[in-house]
Amino acid sequence: MSDHAGVEHHHKAAEHHEHAAKHHREAARHHEAGDHEKAAHHAHSAHGHASHAEHHHVEASRHHAEQHGQN
Repeated sequence: MSDHAGVEHHHKAAEHHEHAAKHHREAARHHEAGDHEKAAHHAHSAHGHASHAEHHHVEASRHHAEQHGQN
């Protein structure tokens, strides 16, 4: 991570949100086509990425509070 770890956590959160969005689009496409197994797989992957994004959001907030004396 960079000298300012909070910035890296923001970037990682954004990346995971982007991956989650991709999987949600894939889930919708498969659901629409009637392939519910693949839709479920992509929905589950989206959930994992969203969970990781939330982790990085929390870490970014923690670093921000520490850097700016708001802890």
